[in-house]
Amino acid sequence: MANTTSADLKLTIQATGENSGTWGQITNTNLTILEQAIAGYEAVAITTGATLTFTNGAVSNGKNQVLKLTGTIAGAVNVVVPDTLTKAYVIDNATSGAYTVTVKTSSGTGVTWAAADKGTKMVYSDGTNVVDTAFTDLSSDYTPQLSADLDANGNNILIDGGNSINDENDLEQIKFATTASAVNEFTVTNAATGNAPEISATGGDTNIDLNLTPKGIGRTTFNGQGKIQSVAEKVTTEATAATGTVNYDVLTQAVWNFTTDASANWTLNVRGDGSNSLDSIMDTGESITVAHIVSQGATAYYNNAFTIDGSSVTPEWQGGSAPDAGNASSLDTYTYTIIKTASATFTVLAAQTQFA
Repeated sequence: MANTTSADLKLTIQATGENSGTWGQITNTNLTILEQAIAGYEAVAITTGATLTFTNGAVSNGKNQVLKLTGTIAGAVNVVVPDTLTKAYVIDNATSGAYTVTVKTSSGTGVTWAAADKGTKMVYSDGTNVVDTAFTDLSSDYTPQLSADLDANGNNILIDGGNSINDENDLEQIKFATTASAVNEFTVTNAATGNAPEISATGGDTNIDLNLTPKGIGRTTFNGQGKIQSVAEKVTTEATAATGTVNYDVLTQAVWNFTTDASANWTLNVRGDGSNSLDSIMDTGESITVAHIVSQGATAYYNNAFTIDGSSVTPEWQGGSAPDAGNASSLDTYTYTIIKTASATFTVLAAQTQFA
């Protein structure tokens, strides 16, 4: 009976009675081929592509465990594993040139390195196609754990919109939302001793705000002392005349400016907004100050009643007494500092000032 050859590594399978005097040499070659398959490394130049060799009974480049693809490529190239062979590889794409490299079978499909991908993949041929094991991708590890710091190596970390960085209990800690064609972002900068770390708005625009937005009627809280370089308060301009009961929504503005002359005395009702009471948005021990500007014509009127969430409150007026009239042909400005002393209980400090 004659010698035969194994299907994948092309080892020489010696028949009984064959190879007298050369049996040991053939066995040693077989062992060397097995060593190639387990631990072999070879650099293969693929300037214009290559077909891996599997010579019967001989050491061949396609039989190695690790292949380093080298050379300068001027276009997309293929590295071909002959059909019917099954084998696993670790392949390092070390070529020069921004073109794709595909490792495939002669007749089937394969695994492609993108033009800029000079990385390493673990792949295998199943005899029909070359398949990516994805063992080198984090996506193949559903619970990856680092044994050292994660170094992005000068690259970005990409997080899909709506996804988050979670805590050790897998609860959301920082959630990310995306904007199509975004050009602005915020930058976090640490600081040396004696200097403050910084959160700043950066990006393509020359001048850009930095928004801190609480949820619903929640508030942004600054613990500890604060320092403000400058501040702008929201002013709402009202073109109607002050008369009857007017509702001052503190969630909408800090200054309310009526530009049409008052037509009668009015009651000012201070609330959160149409859906939220002032009491519900303030904690005991907090204060809020609002300003109310009213245009006056030849016949002056004034704010003769004051309520919070629809309940009457008697303010403490600057100078010791409440105003009993407005000021003709002027802008009468009322300021109210509202202090919450208990549930639905308020102390109000008020002042009327004439501007003419």
